[in-house]
Amino acid sequence: MSYCTAIAYMSDERRALHKAYHDKLYGFPIDDDNELFCRLVLEINQAGLSWETVLKKEVSFRKAYDNFNIEAVAAYTEADRERLLADAGIIRNRLKVNAAIENAKTILVLQKEHGSFKQWLNFHHPKTKEEWIKLFKKTFKFTGGEIVNEFLMSTGYLLGAHDENCIIHQEILKTQPMWLKTV
Repeated sequence: MSYCTAIAYMSDERRALHKAYHDKLYGFPIDDDNELFCRLVLEINQAGLSWETVLKKEVSFRKAYDNFNIEAVAAYTEADRERLLADAGIIRNRLKVNAAIENAKTILVLQKEHGSFKQWLNFHHPKTKEEWIKLFKKTFKFTGGEIVNEFLMSTGYLLGAHDENCIIHQEILKTQPMWLKTV
């Protein structure tokens, strides 16, 4: 069942939580590097858990990770790692916490080389899902196939965030997502 269809079968409370993400964020291009980093960190943290768990914790994630400011997270110390691992408001998994910090450092390098994280993504577009997965595994920490696929779908680089008959799909088309551009 697709995300678009699943929302219709959720309780009112669950639907409200998911609908905001589904209608306003999922599949829409992101221009801000810190928000791209945010989405990568949230996708990494979703691994092995439900997306609902991550959505419920997003505000706490933003607070814990300095609103996903890449420079701030890249400068985190061992004390920051321990602070994150003790924060019940986020997912307290050492591998995921370490991945966020190391990936922030990697993004700083990509920004120097390409001007921005987004320009690095654009530079490598278009790629097949399999090619993207290889690139992400080579470049970032804790980026398996499903994480990479969801990150790229959720940010407009790969098709599939919404069913074609979903009204939000039509809204996304207006933004000219990267998956529309094949050259």
